[in-house]
Amino acid sequence: MLLLPIRLVLIKRSCALGLWCCASLVHAQNMTGIRLTQAQIQDIEIFGNYDNSIGSSESASKGVISSEMLVSRALLRPAELLEYIPGMVVTQHSGDGKANQYFLRGINLDHGTDFATSLNGMPINMPTHAHGQGYSDLNFLIPELVHQVEYKKGPYYAESGDFSSAGSAHIAYRTRLQEPFAELSVGLHGYQRAVAANSTTLGEDLHLITALERMNNNGPWSTPEGLRKTNALLALSQGSKSNGWSNFFSAYQAHWNSTDQIPARLLAEGQYQGQAFGLFDAVDPSDGAKTNRYSLSGQWQNLNKTHIDKINWYSIYSDLRIFSNFTYFTDPVNRPYGDQFEQFEKRNTLGGALSRSWLSDDRGAYAYINTLGLQLRQDFIRLGLNNTAQRKVMQNIRDDQVKQLQIGLFAENEVYWLEWLKTIAGLRLDQFDFQVNSSLLSQNSGAARSMKMSPKLSLILGPWHKTEFFFNHGQGFHSNDARGVTAKFDPINQQAVSPVPGLTSSMGQELGLKTQAFKNLQSSLAIWRLNFASELFYNGEIGTTQAGRPSERKGLEMAHHWTPSDQLQIDAALAWTRARYADDDSAGQFIPNAVDKVANLSLSVRNAGSWSGSVGVRYIGAAALIENNAVRSAPSVTTNLRIAKKINPQTDITLDLLNVLNRHNNDIAYFYNSRLNGEALSGVEDLHLHPSELRTFRLSTKIKF
Repeated sequence: MLLLPIRLVLIKRSCALGLWCCASLVHAQNMTGIRLTQAQIQDIEIFGNYDNSIGSSESASKGVISSEMLVSRALLRPAELLEYIPGMVVTQHSGDGKANQYFLRGINLDHGTDFATSLNGMPINMPTHAHGQGYSDLNFLIPELVHQVEYKKGPYYAESGDFSSAGSAHIAYRTRLQEPFAELSVGLHGYQRAVAANSTTLGEDLHLITALERMNNNGPWSTPEGLRKTNALLALSQGSKSNGWSNFFSAYQAHWNSTDQIPARLLAEGQYQGQAFGLFDAVDPSDGAKTNRYSLSGQWQNLNKTHIDKINWYSIYSDLRIFSNFTYFTDPVNRPYGDQFEQFEKRNTLGGALSRSWLSDDRGAYAYINTLGLQLRQDFIRLGLNNTAQRKVMQNIRDDQVKQLQIGLFAENEVYWLEWLKTIAGLRLDQFDFQVNSSLLSQNSGAARSMKMSPKLSLILGPWHKTEFFFNHGQGFHSNDARGVTAKFDPINQQAVSPVPGLTSSMGQELGLKTQAFKNLQSSLAIWRLNFASELFYNGEIGTTQAGRPSERKGLEMAHHWTPSDQLQIDAALAWTRARYADDDSAGQFIPNAVDKVANLSLSVRNAGSWSGSVGVRYIGAAALIENNAVRSAPSVTTNLRIAKKINPQTDITLDLLNVLNRHNNDIAYFYNSRLNGEALSGVEDLHLHPSELRTFRLSTKIKF
């Protein structure tokens, strides 16, 4: 059966949640005060770049990014759309077809752990993934079709479950286009991209979008990246966002070669094995990958005077085969062919969610919204790990069949007590069932269950003088790789290991404000803290997660959106974080790769005759690379420029200049032990880095029909 029976304990706790929600509803109905009008819950039309206005959210660190902003900046990669979120950083440590590296609130999110991403209600993060827990690959995203991005930071929202402790981003595609278009782009290093989309009205308020994308790119690497990406989308919709439905079909394929991070000692020597070695060379040029992704998803929503009903569903197939070599030749006795390994998986995912929100009427009760929701997800996964050489399998390490079921139930009570006081109380219950069948080491087979109760509370005060104040508190979690949950023995050396917990807890608090006290200026400020019970480390070489030390992060974020005129918009964001382990250990208290400062500044000009453009500057601060802070990464500054010219009402030409100042930045840096041919068997502790691309350009022509 697709969904396993819900056990008695879940039923009991679900009933408790239902009684709690009903009690809140009765309490609100028996009070007199503010009314919630229909206008307060209708769709809001967003003007400008951000909707961070007064009355728009439950915290200072929640907002909506509009399509006007999303088309204003130059992007190197599709996932860089997330960098519009204040304090978010998106980089890459390997081939551009692979899920990106994400950083937020002093957390190296790796490929997605602790930041939940969805598209049209469909989750992107993949639990128990071959390459990394919470793997979030956004390379199938078509930026031109994105309508908006809603972001939330912190574990304060009852509807947000797995991987959302640092935050979440909910991306929504357009369901209709004003005009069909075709766009062709060319650039340095063999960059070619073509995208076309058409919008058709099939009947009364029935709309169909078809889109196709193809991209080729070699990058600056000595071994050409050879990225070949094909992407297709069909979207059928009817009605509006408040009352209507939409269905999406997506198909995506890609393959590429990878230049992984390289050791700094090679760059200092300038040669390897008698050959010159430079910044864009590879120690193992056979690294690379291929992936496929196909999905069907749908959403339905109905709003009336008494309630809001929402339903979404999804079916996803994905696969990945990726070859990596980060340590080169550390075991020449047992592996004379080198340290390359293959991670592979094939996955089928089915799931969905439904919720109902009850709204107060106009008969004198305190205004309220009570919500009850259910979320289900079932993953069927075959995944494994092999030792390889030049992409040829030399030794099988892991081959597992995994079934993973997630059941989430949430309730939320929102009450407008006074004109200046609103509370939002939420409660979330999650149950995860893990089942692992290991074909190579049967002792690691097994089943486990984990449950987590996560309360949430938000207090909103104001507005006074166009200023709101927020207090938020919440508990969250992320799931761990199912293979680590049932593991008993290391698959390489056969030594006994301790299983990790199925779910790892987090707790966060935030004080913040939003203000529009100054004309044409929206500003927000948040002071926050986030604790994890354990910093879990994913070891891709043996395919398990390992428990780490408890941690505490705290920081400050500021964001400003200023529109001094209809032609000019300025956005500035600054985030500062202090990240430390929360226990006493002689190794040190610093958390590796916890970036302490992030800043973004962008200036956009539009409606200036036939010209428009933008310039954006991103600063990524230094980070400790080992626990005692003796080795740190270098900060980086990247400047991107976009200039657009409207030739006629149907034709635009755009020039993107990326890394305009041609700075030698690093996308990522690590400090670990590796060994090159000819070095001591013990290897060398060294800095390993993946460089950013140097100055490049992309020229695009867009034709509307």
